[in-house]
Amino acid sequence: MYNPKSNKAEEFINHEEVLASLKYAEENKHNVELIDKILDKARLGKGLTHREAAVLLDCDIEEKNQEIFKLAEKIKQDYYGNRIVLFAPLYLSNYCVNGCVYCPYHAKNKHIPRKKMTQEEIKEEVIALQDMGHKRLAIETGEDPVNNPIEYVLESLKTIYSIHHKNGAIRRANVNIAATTVENYRKLKEAGIGTYILFQETYNKESYEKLHPTGPKHNYAYHTEAMDRAMQGGIDDVGLGVLFGLELYRYEFSALLMHAEHLEAVFGVGPHTISVPRIRKADDIDPSTFDNGIDDDTFAKIVACIRISVPYTGMIISTRESKKCRERVLKLGVSQISGGSKTSVGGYAHPEDESEEETAQFDVEDRRTLDEVIKWLMELGYVPSFCTACYREGRVGDRFMAICKEHQIHNFCHPNAIMTLKEYLEDYASPATKEIGEQLIQKELKTLENPKMECIVEENLEKIHNGQRDFRF
Repeated sequence: MYNPKSNKAEEFINHEEVLASLKYAEENKHNVELIDKILDKARLGKGLTHREAAVLLDCDIEEKNQEIFKLAEKIKQDYYGNRIVLFAPLYLSNYCVNGCVYCPYHAKNKHIPRKKMTQEEIKEEVIALQDMGHKRLAIETGEDPVNNPIEYVLESLKTIYSIHHKNGAIRRANVNIAATTVENYRKLKEAGIGTYILFQETYNKESYEKLHPTGPKHNYAYHTEAMDRAMQGGIDDVGLGVLFGLELYRYEFSALLMHAEHLEAVFGVGPHTISVPRIRKADDIDPSTFDNGIDDDTFAKIVACIRISVPYTGMIISTRESKKCRERVLKLGVSQISGGSKTSVGGYAHPEDESEEETAQFDVEDRRTLDEVIKWLMELGYVPSFCTACYREGRVGDRFMAICKEHQIHNFCHPNAIMTLKEYLEDYASPATKEIGEQLIQKELKTLENPKMECIVEENLEKIHNGQRDFRF
């Protein structure tokens, strides 16, 4: 039944194949010869199969685990360097008809305030986000065909892209909305979205149906096959993710990689991003009622093994995680993080309004401002990036993957990251952040391998200082 090229969810995420992979990993987690062979393959930087990756995840030999972490760090550096892309979520509406038992937006929750922003309210939110320095958003809504139809999302995207406040602009809006039709994905593509993101929550069908007892999301196949429809609708970049803590993490890990293999097999393009959220406390949700939670050490191992197995993918970690946890996994594989985030509807423009917090989807662990996150990243030696050039220059889908897999994305992303950081320093940074940032830029200029490019970047930095914006390679 297992067939990565199939268009049927239960064949490309085949339950028996997942269980067989977990059994194989359990039987070989101390097989040093096999582990070394898998690590040798991983060092080629071309990725691993889900079975090979499962062996590394299960391995509990300390010496080999240290090799795994070191290799993850090297692969992260080879593919993504020291750049970290920044984004923020924007919640448009928390109306939802589903019965998801892990989410406070579920339809039976009658005491959470329900809110859907008007276009004028969205404008206020976007201005607030621009005034923080954000250039990239992740659009979020609950699933409600009456309150949140595709027309509302499309109108909201048009509003978001139209706002230019002071030197601010949202240059890329990724979209995380419920599974929909090929026709609607085509409309999202035409609206100029970046990545279409949809978390599977859990790949275990039996658990999935229990966790989604009512509503359209109950349909496991329709949800799991959403990425196929999105790519059939012309969307170049898609983002996968599971909600760790709902099901056994080994199961989710193997199935997640099988989903990546399926996209590669069918479309020649794997996931543009993989997110690794863990379940968090929310309005009427207690994480302790789910008995599959994972500790920070296991979480770090998962991140490292995903980076080794799918080296080309961008990896995302949100403010669900603490500063300490985020710092640990940055070097192991994470390439995108959120900063200054609000998970409530209308939380940016009116943060003092207590009712806004009551609409939050989950509690935020890292509550620092965007400027504090930027300063922290630079102190750790990372280059905060607001770059959206690949999306706007057509380097997406298979075009992006071809460049990324050959380790050539540095030639575009690094100079673009430096220039977008300069924009942030000029327009939004605190004096302390700006001082650190200017020193970092001078240091990073020296790492550009092409003298002509270095010269162009230096000229553009001067132009940015003098008021011009939006330079890109």
